[in-house]
Amino acid sequence: MNNISIVIPVYNEAKILHTFLMYLQEMNSKNIMEFLVVDGQSTDDSKAIVLEFSKKYTKFKGIDSPKGRAVQMNTAAAQAKGTILYFLHADSLPPKEFDAHILKAVGNGSKSGCFKMKFDSSHWGLKIAGWLTQFNWRSCRGGDQSLFIEKNLFKQIGGYDERFLVYEDNDLIYKLYKHSNFKVIQHWIKSSPRRFETNGVWKLQLHFSIIHLKKYFGATPENLERYYLKHIK
Repeated sequence: MNNISIVIPVYNEAKILHTFLMYLQEMNSKNIMEFLVVDGQSTDDSKAIVLEFSKKYTKFKGIDSPKGRAVQMNTAAAQAKGTILYFLHADSLPPKEFDAHILKAVGNGSKSGCFKMKFDSSHWGLKIAGWLTQFNWRSCRGGDQSLFIEKNLFKQIGGYDERFLVYEDNDLIYKLYKHSNFKVIQHWIKSSPRRFETNGVWKLQLHFSIIHLKKYFGATPENLERYYLKHIK
């Protein structure tokens, strides 16, 4: 019988973390084995919030890790007890009964997949970007859409490539398109537009497009990181 380990990488998310974890707790179900909140050496109160939650709700567990989403998610995945891993960002809210949707997709033969996504924004550019995520096109994928994957498949393809401090989600998703029947579940996950609000919608879209092109033409993980740190806040 399949069950789900939810992996949540965090770094300095104290402003939103309690509300986010409570949202997940309210949708807790027998399908969910555990919530693994893996902290990448936060300097705010993130770890304290997770500790408080883990004392109150037994399925929540805090894990320490070096900083970097790839290494954080690999660290938590290695400890996960569920047969399905569900990677979720702390600023993305999955739809109601998301666990049942995931189990149905896996039962129908999809060993990996995500949800379609909409931003919590009225900006027309972000509305279009979200609308495109309903299509099962590799170029429309990203970590904000969350990601489920059978644990055995995750191990088989080597997990996240820890050389990537940016682009780690896309790198793994591209592998999954080659090794599994990737499914886009047609229910909306809602993601925060905070990076777009900080950097500007069109400016950030441009930089993300350049990063994709750089990777396509052979840029190394180090080159992608340098570009990201130079141009994106």
